[in-house]
Amino acid sequence: MSATPDPRTTTASGADVRVRFCPSPTGLPHVGLIRTVLFNWAYARHNGGKLVFRIEDTDAARDSEESYQQLLDALRWMNIDWDEGVEVGGPHAPYRQSQRHELYREVLDKLVAAGAVYESYSTAEEIDARNEANGRAKQLGYDNYDRDLTDEQKAAFRAEGRQPAWRLRVPDHDLSYDDLIRGEVTFPAGSFPDFVLVRAGGVPLYPFVNPVDDALMGITHVIRGEDLMPSTARQLALYSALVDAGVTTFIPRFGHMPLVLGETGNKKLSKRDPQADLFLQREKGFIHEGLLNYLSLLGWSLASDRDVFSLDEMIAAFDIADVNPNPARFDQKKAEAINGDHIRMLDADDFAARIVPYLAGAGYVAEQPSDEHRAIIAAAAPLVQERVQLLGEVPGMLGFLFVSDVDYAADALKGLPANAAEVLTASVRALEGVDEFTAAGVQEALSTALVDELGLKPRVAYGPPRVALTGRRVSPPLFESMELLGKDETLKRLNALVAHLG
Repeated sequence: MSATPDPRTTTASGADVRVRFCPSPTGLPHVGLIRTVLFNWAYARHNGGKLVFRIEDTDAARDSEESYQQLLDALRWMNIDWDEGVEVGGPHAPYRQSQRHELYREVLDKLVAAGAVYESYSTAEEIDARNEANGRAKQLGYDNYDRDLTDEQKAAFRAEGRQPAWRLRVPDHDLSYDDLIRGEVTFPAGSFPDFVLVRAGGVPLYPFVNPVDDALMGITHVIRGEDLMPSTARQLALYSALVDAGVTTFIPRFGHMPLVLGETGNKKLSKRDPQADLFLQREKGFIHEGLLNYLSLLGWSLASDRDVFSLDEMIAAFDIADVNPNPARFDQKKAEAINGDHIRMLDADDFAARIVPYLAGAGYVAEQPSDEHRAIIAAAAPLVQERVQLLGEVPGMLGFLFVSDVDYAADALKGLPANAAEVLTASVRALEGVDEFTAAGVQEALSTALVDELGLKPRVAYGPPRVALTGRRVSPPLFESMELLGKDETLKRLNALVAHLG
């Protein structure tokens, strides 16, 4: 028979909901990390509660300021804001673990006074030796030997120069909780031993400082990845002690989101997978609306027949209880398709502004484009907004508008028909007679000269002029592109390809 969840578990709802995002500043931000903060953020916003953003930076060997700045960059790019934490402050500052050691010492003192923790002097070698002598499997680890050391035994260890670690006295009964996503979960008594909270020498460990921070900051709902679910047992044990010691008044609720799998196989999406690299996805041309929409689908959905929705719609509907516990697979093609849908939802000016960094990165315009280039971008943006799934595709489609000499792609030249020179020459003759060089006027002249008079199918007729103008087989609409280039530049490029073909 399973145990019942601790009655001291919070019943907070609505504006009393407090969730947290607490990454370590190691390495580049990845999409799994962003999904974690997205679900926490959406839950806080849906309830009118608070999101706390703190940094777990006690691993000096791995943590870096560069990684911390990248985390800030990631959240700001994704337009995910927070109510308390680093950079914005709040009543529970500081929000970096490396600055909270005094607080951890105070909490440890309270646990000592309450009898919830005890001094442990056993070395790893001594634990292994006792397990072997008692016929106990080595992998079971610590045997709770130090629980009942006498004052004389402790004094003897100290006389040897040993410093004690501090272990939590784990309850001798089942521990249960009601997972927000997975329902009731029970950890049987004896499934884990008393564990170290503070190392010999006074160094607090993650299993201690993480729940302590949650307790001191009043976190009501801990929403995190499924891979952290096994640690919940220890956190429940510690939380019970923290309540008893007067550090907090309640135990938070826990919810464990499904794993995100890679595109193939059944392995968790690795930080080394290209799809996991948040900044690589940004470099490709994801917009935050599209990527967040897709990441929300990795375990949750707005409706069974709807994959595309706004963040406001997500917030209005989001409940962590609706998250599916089954693993979710990252599908790059679907992510890009959803991103394309969101690109088409942008207003024209917004889209034009967002493509500037990609055109600048490709060297076509300055980071602060000239007035002339801004006018070209504004006029050209609508020609590609309906055609791209990623902003990174735009330079390849619009770059021809910002160069004086066209660079012909090999596949574009190879795909030209045998009569390409004839088609181009006829195009020049037809366009020379166009007075009002608009898309409509260009289309009428070329249609007459190439389709009606030469008897060509449009696909064959317009291929050579397209390559002449853009150097590519695929481009924005041809006639509108000619209008943007103007009559003189269009004729120049048509003649240039004739000369190139020799």
